[in-house]
Amino acid sequence: MRLYDQRTGEYSDVRPGLRVHVADGAVRALVTADLLRRVAERVTRRPVRVSRSAGVSVPAAPFNVPDFDVADPPADAVQISGSPGHHLHVPEPPGTFSTPSAPGAVGAVGAVGDSGVAGDLGHSDASETSAGSDASGDPVAFRLAVLRLRHRDPATGLDTGRAVDDLSRWRAAMAEWAGSPGRPIDRAYMAEAEAALADDLDSPAALAVLDRLAADPEVPPGAKLETVIHLDMLLALDLVAHIGRA
Repeated sequence: MRLYDQRTGEYSDVRPGLRVHVADGAVRALVTADLLRRVAERVTRRPVRVSRSAGVSVPAAPFNVPDFDVADPPADAVQISGSPGHHLHVPEPPGTFSTPSAPGAVGAVGAVGDSGVAGDLGHSDASETSAGSDASGDPVAFRLAVLRLRHRDPATGLDTGRAVDDLSRWRAAMAEWAGSPGRPIDRAYMAEAEAALADDLDSPAALAVLDRLAADPEVPPGAKLETVIHLDMLLALDLVAHIGRA
């Protein structure tokens, strides 16, 4: 696994015992830290410790980001920041702040609007959060919109409307596949997705693999189910949410 160090302009290998620190930023920085934790733990087979500065609050909305410990940045940690000058610079979308505002304030880290989606976290239009009846109001849609972009790319292209629709479609497909005979993971698709994530957290490429897998008529439904479950342990998009629903 390798990461691009924006201070040096070079790639470096991730070794066992990785430590990660969120120096500042908002939801996108936290989602990136969580993705790095999940991928590095699978690659190195060792726990990854993640901490955050006191000024960075974990959102109240469930973006599937754990409440990282508050601590000073360890000297050997990969630091993630919404501002330049750190290992990983993760630009935040318009409408987010690097520190918490008053409870309920639009754009505050952890502020949640009436719809259940964090207030104005890069949504250019209120209708974007309500498109798609099954996943409307699901904060995980914002996580997916974040993962559709490379972590170091500008956040101006966040598309929550597409994310809502994709979640609804994938979850419905998973519920359908769950009724088919069980089959082993498709190793080729899984290896391709894992390789993308291990290459500087290329989540857009991994999601493209998921799209191709879902559409591939040559892969049995049971194998699609098992492969997506395994991949979702890294992406944390709750893609099994509709399995078992009447």
